[in-house]
Amino acid sequence: MDKNYQPQAIEKTLYQQWEEKNYFAPSGKGESYCVMLPPPNVTGTLHMGHAFQQTIMDAIIRFQRMQGKNTLWQAGTDHAGIATQMVVERQLEAQGQTRHDLGREAFIDKVWEWKEQSGGTITQQMRRLGASVDWSRERFTMDEGLSEAVTEIFVKLHEEGLIYRGKRLVNWDPKFHTAISDLEVENVDEQGSLWHFRYPLADGATTSEGKDYLVVATTRPETMLGDTMVAVNPEDERYTNLVGKFVELPFTGRRIPIVADDYVDLEFGTGCVKITPAHDFNDYEVGKRNDSKLINIFNHSAEVLAAGEVYDYNGRPIEGESAHIPEKFAGLDRFEARKQIVAEFEAQGLLEKIDPHALKTPRAERGATVVEPWLTDQWYVATKTLAETAIKAVEDGDIEFVPKQWENTYFSWMRDIQDWCISRQLWWGHQIPAWYDAEGRVYVGRSEEEVRAKHNLGDIELTRDEDVLDTWFSSGLWTFSTLGWPNETEALKTFHPTDVLVTGFDIIFFWIARMIMMTMHTIKDEDGKPQVPFKKVYVTGLIRDENGQKMSKSKGNVIDPIDLIDGISVDDLVAKRTSGMMQPKLAAKIEKATRKAFPEGFAASGTDALRFTMTAMASNGRDIKFDVKRLEGYRNFCNKLWNASRYALMNTEGQDCGQNGGEVELTLADRWITSQLQRVTEEVHTAFNTYRFDIASNKIYDFVWNEFCSWYLELSKPVFWDDNAPEARLRGTRKTLITVLESILRLAHPIMPFITEEIWQAIKPLAGKSGESIMIEDYPTADKALIDESAEQQITWVKGVIESVRNIRSELNVSPSKELDVILDNTSDSDAAILADNEAFVKQLAKLASIRILPAGEEAPMASSALVGNMKVLVPMAGLIDVDAEVARLNKELGKLEGEIKRINGKLGNEGFVAKAPAAVVEKEKAKAADLERQIGEINSQIARLKKI
Repeated sequence: MDKNYQPQAIEKTLYQQWEEKNYFAPSGKGESYCVMLPPPNVTGTLHMGHAFQQTIMDAIIRFQRMQGKNTLWQAGTDHAGIATQMVVERQLEAQGQTRHDLGREAFIDKVWEWKEQSGGTITQQMRRLGASVDWSRERFTMDEGLSEAVTEIFVKLHEEGLIYRGKRLVNWDPKFHTAISDLEVENVDEQGSLWHFRYPLADGATTSEGKDYLVVATTRPETMLGDTMVAVNPEDERYTNLVGKFVELPFTGRRIPIVADDYVDLEFGTGCVKITPAHDFNDYEVGKRNDSKLINIFNHSAEVLAAGEVYDYNGRPIEGESAHIPEKFAGLDRFEARKQIVAEFEAQGLLEKIDPHALKTPRAERGATVVEPWLTDQWYVATKTLAETAIKAVEDGDIEFVPKQWENTYFSWMRDIQDWCISRQLWWGHQIPAWYDAEGRVYVGRSEEEVRAKHNLGDIELTRDEDVLDTWFSSGLWTFSTLGWPNETEALKTFHPTDVLVTGFDIIFFWIARMIMMTMHTIKDEDGKPQVPFKKVYVTGLIRDENGQKMSKSKGNVIDPIDLIDGISVDDLVAKRTSGMMQPKLAAKIEKATRKAFPEGFAASGTDALRFTMTAMASNGRDIKFDVKRLEGYRNFCNKLWNASRYALMNTEGQDCGQNGGEVELTLADRWITSQLQRVTEEVHTAFNTYRFDIASNKIYDFVWNEFCSWYLELSKPVFWDDNAPEARLRGTRKTLITVLESILRLAHPIMPFITEEIWQAIKPLAGKSGESIMIEDYPTADKALIDESAEQQITWVKGVIESVRNIRSELNVSPSKELDVILDNTSDSDAAILADNEAFVKQLAKLASIRILPAGEEAPMASSALVGNMKVLVPMAGLIDVDAEVARLNKELGKLEGEIKRINGKLGNEGFVAKAPAAVVEKEKAKAADLERQIGEINSQIARLKKI
């Protein structure tokens, strides 16, 4: 082994060897165990959330693999419809082209070309993270097999009446001309306005105050052209007499009714709300309850129509009806229309006032366009029936959420589920398998040939639906489509249902719930019972920065995990965080924050240190504040393990370590560390099996650092340095040292795969191992017969004495190299027996000239003392220190403390300070004073003891 641990020198080579030797593939033996990788977008790069979740998944799969299970970690990527299409469209834009210039087929060819050339970035980064996925089975949501599964499911659900086409309100992106999911909408806090408009009352009606108009407040004046009613709260006495009457909708020549609905907040605005069912999701529900019509006033680019389109709530146009729109507004973009409509209200004396108003603006996640609720024809999945089965699976415990409280989130969404809009107006994706004839009749099938044959259509002209499916539709089939469905494959029989899904809480509805619904409706076991897609859902928290803020580019706090692994200078980090920013002020702000937070950039930590940091912080379901200082600490832990392994090799290489038998004599330390190993092994097993990766990591860390390195290695030195030690004892300590180290490596391997493999390869002959890789060795199991409580009690005593002496040295500023005389007082027979057996250990490790038990009746000399149980550890002070110098030093310290307490007591004695200062500040000052009193008392006691010497 090299003198220094250099992760960059071993990680890529080891991973390449693992992959080449196909260690990640299922073994074909043992109980099956399968984890599905949530497919990252093919456009994506590895971020901290990926690194966190994939570390957990890899730890799970390596743990299960080492337990002899037939493991599969199924990998793959998502075609990411709109995100991928945007990437390629931007490339065309740079060349002065649009997708329409190329046509659909040529454009899709371009996307495939980009995917083959640049779409594998994230999978290469996953390799850097050590992910042991079976790359030979890697899938893509647009590959041939998954496309077949998507088509099959669509056709079957349509035949069962669970997929239908209808006109409903959706989130519409006016820039990309497509419906988008709720997950692709960001509600951004922005400063806007609240406009108060007068709507004249019809038929001579007046308010209780005698006014001939109602004042409605809105944040979207442009939608008033599509208003179908004004709503008031039924409990609002101001408007009770007006319910059932009408207002004249300005500029349109239409009368709209005044209705009562509980949706209206009595305290908001004037208590009167304009209702535009075709352009607001809440208004849509109000309109539905009050038997309204729907008036669409925008085209697909959110420009005002020449005449409003009128529909019923079944999405059918109402024959002969259209809603008048003044010609001056027709063709205007919605925000230009807003300006002109407000101006018109003002010109007609109908603008009451304008108030500043904070609001949440729905913006498309990609492109930042303001999303428009828009009435359009889309394809839907009827989810109520599917949801019932999916809810029961969790209620009955067939699927378990970890932590369990996330089941409540799942239930709340599923019990109020709405039909799922699955169509998108894009070109990249799974094209909907539906065809239309000239009269608009729709035919669904696996191919055009099947449609013609099934419906006896002959040679009539058919046009295929241009829409594609929501990417969540194909990823909803992930657990079974990746295993070969609709074919009855061996992989599907072996690995489905899968065992655990690791994912974030933010997609419980968008992905987890849909997977459960789609899988249970499609896959049945031999008895016809619906199969769940997975037995457990482990829900992780979010990775936040060290201040608890969400990582985002605009804040400049995004961390690339590869930068942590490889290291990056602060200049390169600044350049990376500010690249592509159009706003110089924002770039300057991010640069300043970056240089302040990370003046040296990031030192190279290696993959194992990053992985260990992730698991050590993985408290169940809680968000993680990622602190780079923790990473530095775990890099030191890797160094510690490396150096401990070098020590082990130096004392065992070329020596008899008992691997071939032979007599062994085990020291107390050997028996103790072996006993402790059994306990920590059992604890780590429990932690892994209950998804407490933080506990597993911390147990390993504590055992390696505090027990193995800090104590056992030190306790082994007297044996190795004893020229007269019998061979059996040397053999026993060598065997224990290597056996425990080798077990540590296997114990830590699921979390720290690279360093454990490298060290294991160096020590395996000494441990009697001949396997090719640590990753296919057995995971350690505890042997309770090796738990030695007597040895544990004795070592606890030995450690107590040594630590007491070391603490006294520190308190008295005595050099670690100076040999001390120690006296033990108030000893029991047990204390005496342990000392008799371990005196050499204690003297050597505590650097003692002598250690003796104080005889009964003998007075103890003036000494500094500490307690180990009921026993006193005494270090005589005579001749140990310069008493006068030490008293002088303590008096100087005493003066400082007395000056400080005088200052604090002065503040506390000031009635003005006590009266005006916050209670927390006063209490803090009192606590300081109490602590200073305690310190002064301790120093006075020390001075008194010193003067007696």
